[in-house]
Amino acid sequence: MARGMNHVYLIGALARDPELRYTPGGTAVFEATVAGEDHIVGNDGKERKLPWYHRVSILGKPAEWQAERNLKAGDAVMVEGSLEYSSWEAPEGGKRSMVRVKALRMEQLGSAPELVQDAGGGVRMAGGMNEVVLIGNVTRDPELRYTPAGDAVLGLGLAVNESWQDRQGQRQEKTHWIDVTLWRDLAESMKDLRKGDPILVQGRLVNEAWTDREGNKRNSTKVEATRVEALSRGAGASGSPAPHCWPGDDTGTRSGGLDIDQGLDDFPPEEEDLPF
Repeated sequence: MARGMNHVYLIGALARDPELRYTPGGTAVFEATVAGEDHIVGNDGKERKLPWYHRVSILGKPAEWQAERNLKAGDAVMVEGSLEYSSWEAPEGGKRSMVRVKALRMEQLGSAPELVQDAGGGVRMAGGMNEVVLIGNVTRDPELRYTPAGDAVLGLGLAVNESWQDRQGQRQEKTHWIDVTLWRDLAESMKDLRKGDPILVQGRLVNEAWTDREGNKRNSTKVEATRVEALSRGAGASGSPAPHCWPGDDTGTRSGGLDIDQGLDDFPPEEEDLPF
C-alpha cells in the first residue's frame, strides 16, 4: 500500500459557538463547525457559490487549551488537519461509519471576515479555503457513468494508510476509507484506474445529505476531486510521515505523550443536520 498522505486545510468562520465536552472515558473533545463558500465556475462559464459546513474535532489536552481561547460564532479561523474515518455498531443494528475532520491546528485570523447569514441561524464566511490533499490506493475498479445531462462522473474508494508509534513505542496502523468523486474531463481521463492503484487526489471536501429507506436522515462526507495523479506502484512503499505537533504542546504528537486519538472510540458520533 502507498505511503499515505492526508491533509485538510480550511479557512472559514465558526458557524456557531464551539463546544467542549467529555467522553465517558474522560477525554476532552472540542467541536466546532467551520463554514465558508467555494466559488466554482460551471461548464456554462457562470460562477456559483457553494456553501460548505465542516465539523472539526480536537481531542485531549489540546481540546481544553483551545476552549480557553473563547472563540465564538463569526470568528474567522484557519484549520490544519486530516480526515478521520470511524465506524461503530448502531443501537438499532448494523454498522455505521463517518468521516470527520480531525484538527491538528486551529488559529484565529487577524481580520474580521465578511459573513453570510444562513437560514439555520448560523453564519459562514463569504469565500474561504476548503482543500484536501490525499495519497492512497484505489479500493475497487471504478465505473465511469454519465448523468442525464451527459456529464461524466467517476466514483472512487480511496484507502489512505496511516502509521505511528503509540506511547509504548509500538507501531500502530490505521486505514481511512474515503469516497472521492471525479467529474467530466477528469472522470474520463481516470477511467482506466484499477483496484490497488496508488493515486494523489486534490480537491474540496463536500457533505451530502439524503434519506434512507427507513426514512432516517443520513449525512456523508467525501472529496470532490479537482486533480488526480496516478503514482507508480512503488510510490511511498516505505517510511512514515513526520509527526504533527500542536503549537506549544509537545505532548500532542502521534509519536509520544498524549495520543490525540485517545477516546475517539468512547462514543458514537452525534449526527446533526447541516445547515445547507
